[in-house]
Amino acid sequence: MAQEDLNKLTIDKQRYSSTPKRGKGARFWVLTCIVIILLGVAAWRVLLNRSVEVEVATVSLIYPSQTFSLLNASGYVVAQRKAAVSSKATGRLDWLGVGEGSVVRKGELLARLEAGDVAAAAAQAAANLTATRTALVQAQVEQKDAARNLARSRELFSQGIISRADFDTAQARFDRDLAASAGSQAAINAARAALTGAEVALDYTQIRAPFDGVVLTKNADVGDIVSPLAAAANAKAAVVTLADMGSLEVEADVSESNLGKVRAGQPCEILLDALPEKRFRAELHTVVPTADRSKGSVMVKVRFLDRDPRILPEMSAKVAFLERPVRPDEGKPRVALPPAAIVTREGKNFVFLLRGDRVLQSPVTLGARIGDLVQVLSGVKAGERVALKPLDKLRDNARVKTAEK
Repeated sequence: MAQEDLNKLTIDKQRYSSTPKRGKGARFWVLTCIVIILLGVAAWRVLLNRSVEVEVATVSLIYPSQTFSLLNASGYVVAQRKAAVSSKATGRLDWLGVGEGSVVRKGELLARLEAGDVAAAAAQAAANLTATRTALVQAQVEQKDAARNLARSRELFSQGIISRADFDTAQARFDRDLAASAGSQAAINAARAALTGAEVALDYTQIRAPFDGVVLTKNADVGDIVSPLAAAANAKAAVVTLADMGSLEVEADVSESNLGKVRAGQPCEILLDALPEKRFRAELHTVVPTADRSKGSVMVKVRFLDRDPRILPEMSAKVAFLERPVRPDEGKPRVALPPAAIVTREGKNFVFLLRGDRVLQSPVTLGARIGDLVQVLSGVKAGERVALKPLDKLRDNARVKTAEK
């Protein structure tokens, strides 16, 4: 029994051999390495997809003249020759032949008032003139007859055939007919003046353009009462408002402190808010010799050198006062961006364009410097956004975020 108990205490060497221990440790290290590799890949991918916060700039479309501009001012397009066209006569508008935007020439008929009474007065004056001319002819005939009779009487009186009284009667008749002829001539002059006045009054009912221009507004319609003083109720003082488009200038205010930077004849450029794609050559026409004390400024008038039918009165405008005139090759805009956005590697220039939340590496061809910017001949377009910094942390298709997000 004791031997059997000792046999039970025998160690099972197969169960507790070292081979199984070595296999379990190897599996542990393999799993550990796999986990480390997976963690490394995950960390690398996290670093790869981490967004880089960047500063951005916008590709600009600039004009070379912006680099030698001394001063900028705002103002409005104003027609220097403008008229509210009406009539000196008062009457009802019978016909209107123009509307807003109509181009008219000097002397062209724009509208007509009712003129029946004025036309009748003109016709009466013409008839009176005809009557006085007939009376003059009659007086001249009688004067000639009196002159012949006076000549015969003088001859007969010298021969003693007739008495002194008969000769005096012939002389009196001649003087009377002579005065009648002079009176008839005066009556003709008066009738002619009356006819001229009637014709002028009739012409007042014909409203004509005082100069070449464009109709800006129509102030009255057919049937309205037109009065030069608009004293009557609902009467219209003007029929149309007319402006000479050849006299358009920009009136702008320049502060007194900057007045030394401008002078008459100075080259300028005008930019209209309505036509932002076009810059108009201009020159400073005049500096109005008075200041506005409430604004501390002086008005200047800038004249267009380039005419365009799209330019209209009362358009808002910006004026750039230049150091020198713009050369012909400086009239077109150029694409430019800050030099800090350009990366040079291996002799090639490129920028990082923002495309959503990523950047795209784009090669560019550079031109000359334009002030603080550099011209870009190809590779980017105006309005696109490019990364400014940190460029050393960027690569093609890298994820980025901007400061405003």
